[in-house]
Amino acid sequence: MTTAYTRSPDERINWVRSIPFIVVHLIPLLAIWTGATLMDWAICIGLYVVRMFFITGVYHRYFSHRAYKMGRVMQFLMAFGGGTAAQKGALWWAAHHRHHHKYSDMQEDVHSPLKGFLWSHVGWILCNKFNETDYKAIKDFAKYPELVWLNKYHWVPPTLLGVACYLVGGWSTLIIGFFLSTVLLYHGTFFINSLAHVFGKRRYVTSDTSRNSFVLALITLGEGWHNNHHYYQSTANQGFFWWEIDISYYVLKMLSWVGLTKDLRTPPAHILAANRLRDGHPDIGMFDAKLAKAVAVFETAQTGASEYYRKRAEDLDALVKNTRQSALQIVRMPRVEPADAE
Repeated sequence: MTTAYTRSPDERINWVRSIPFIVVHLIPLLAIWTGATLMDWAICIGLYVVRMFFITGVYHRYFSHRAYKMGRVMQFLMAFGGGTAAQKGALWWAAHHRHHHKYSDMQEDVHSPLKGFLWSHVGWILCNKFNETDYKAIKDFAKYPELVWLNKYHWVPPTLLGVACYLVGGWSTLIIGFFLSTVLLYHGTFFINSLAHVFGKRRYVTSDTSRNSFVLALITLGEGWHNNHHYYQSTANQGFFWWEIDISYYVLKMLSWVGLTKDLRTPPAHILAANRLRDGHPDIGMFDAKLAKAVAVFETAQTGASEYYRKRAEDLDALVKNTRQSALQIVRMPRVEPADAE
């Protein structure tokens, strides 16, 4: 199948640099020799849930979108907790996520599924292009030296957690409790990039292909309500209605009761009621994606009339851009940038 967008040469996987990531996936197989206790499995599940909250509730909703406020000490502790998930530092994570929202499902998007499922799921983090932190994109948090230090030495939190697991239960706890839960956490998180733009239902008009999925919401403590999130980004909750389970938001709400978090943003009623697809608004995101695939078919045609096809591709590409702009003017989608949050 032809994908809508192609990958540039600097987006090739660096297999040598990816060896540690691959080895982490192989280590849980050592449980064949070490065995595993009920405690090991309990720690595995516990670390998955707790660290998933740090990724979804902290790395994503706080550092990427500034959906609530914390004090400086709490901010560092939460960033450290997120670091134990072994998904690099909060500044690296949030900077790339902000880039994703700015160019969602466009050629510049760091992990658009329109570049292929495997690329959006894991390939993009294994190439050299996205290895560094764009501090300009995260300058609101890069002003804190402790966060910059934690971002630079992002290996410290997961290493300390791994050592703690070993001290608690030995090799089997390290292998199952730490490494297996880390692998599961990787792919639970990555499913939002690869599947939440492919499977599920759309409630709101967006300029991308984001969708809502109950199953993904369970796996990720609430991140599966992805169309909700892309529609109105700067909110502490992603389950907009009572029946949309959002465990990360429930935890943030409880933390606010004791003053550890505050000013949790939620979408106002008029936002929730607007731009519903069922009301007949044009689904510009899906139209754009399907037309982009048509453009790709023309671009990859290598026949004697290839110049003709390239010209048709240029015409279609222009149509995509013009149609998107027209639709966005008709449907006024809310835009709340992270840097605008006070």
